[in-house]
Amino acid sequence: MTSTDTHRAIDAVWRIESARIIGALARIVRDVGVAEELAQDALVAALEKWPKSGVPDNPGAWLMATAKHRAIDLLRRNKRLERKHEEIGREIEAKQEMAVHDLEAAIDDDVGDDLLRLLFIACHPILTPEARVALTLRLLGSLTTDEIARAFLVPEPTVAQRMVRAKRTLAEAHVPFEVPRGEDLAARLSSVLEVLYLIFNEGYTATAGDDWMRPALCEEALRLGRILAELAPREPEVHGLVALMEIQASRSRARTGPSGEPVLLLDQNRAFWDQLLIHRGLAALDRAEKLGGRLGPYALQAAIAACHARARTGEETDWTRIVSLYEALALLAPSPIVELNRAVAIAMAHGPAAGLEIIDELLSEPLLKSYHLLPSVRGDLLRKLGRFTEARAEFERAAALTRNERERELMLARARACANGATLSQSQ
Repeated sequence: MTSTDTHRAIDAVWRIESARIIGALARIVRDVGVAEELAQDALVAALEKWPKSGVPDNPGAWLMATAKHRAIDLLRRNKRLERKHEEIGREIEAKQEMAVHDLEAAIDDDVGDDLLRLLFIACHPILTPEARVALTLRLLGSLTTDEIARAFLVPEPTVAQRMVRAKRTLAEAHVPFEVPRGEDLAARLSSVLEVLYLIFNEGYTATAGDDWMRPALCEEALRLGRILAELAPREPEVHGLVALMEIQASRSRARTGPSGEPVLLLDQNRAFWDQLLIHRGLAALDRAEKLGGRLGPYALQAAIAACHARARTGEETDWTRIVSLYEALALLAPSPIVELNRAVAIAMAHGPAAGLEIIDELLSEPLLKSYHLLPSVRGDLLRKLGRFTEARAEFERAAALTRNERERELMLARARACANGATLSQSQ
């Protein structure tokens, strides 16, 4: 095996094993930053030794063992330092010794618990949403700082600073490395799900840049969601989010044209939809429903996505059911964006005039003032009503608001089509 092949193998192993190693170490050293540094030390050791000795038969176990030894050395150094300073008593010394013993005995325990703890701490509400996303992609997705920066179109130093601050915040707050229980679980789980969906949505429809989609982010969010569903099988909203992401991801191939241009839902060739992902999504939704209780926001959105997935054509879509699902979602998690989506469904079920009436009520909503999809939807309904001049103005406004170049091109093309429609209407 050449040196290049060895480095590729190391990179592949690291992406697979790093989260498990960091999780196991963080459980013992109780500091995510220190755990990541220890894991990185093991990676450096592999980069130094494997090109000469060859890749071990079990490279993951080699990395884990190397990281474990470094953690034990760190604990023992800390213990010696504390003895020298005479700042701890016999009881704490015993606990330090126990920690070393626990690390040796428990480092290979069920990795599921460690991954779940790591996910909960990376998504802790004490951190900003941006920091949660960056830390999750770094610790559990094994993305480099540069990869995260490029994915979200922000400078690399900005991402690096976010992660440094996040690790410092967690350490200073003495956030326990554990899966929350009782009432704390719901709040913390909500944060985890929010982070995963933020990552997925940025990949599904990029907020800025030249590309309509960033599939790698969708895949990473879906991978983490599937892991979470295995680790928390009794949480219906986890299955709801996985169902939503599976079904939405099933449309990926149909969402762009030959030149990367966006293709909207009702214009997509459904033969390109991934039936395996749809099947997985519907199965996850079924699991969420069978767990009982009222469906949560993610499960309701998954049920809406399922209506589209089950329809062989756009005309066969059960828009009446989608309207009722949006009404349930509006009661459970009211927001202007839910109302905007409900208006679209009402327009499809009862005609564009009915949808436009709701849209016009949202025009004064402060949260939607800079939201490009509001004028986009309004333009579409005006176009269907034959009000081409007004529709053109709305599409042009949507184009000015979006930061995604592909979406801007789409909006401007629709504006030009409205101009042609207005000209044709006037000549008749």
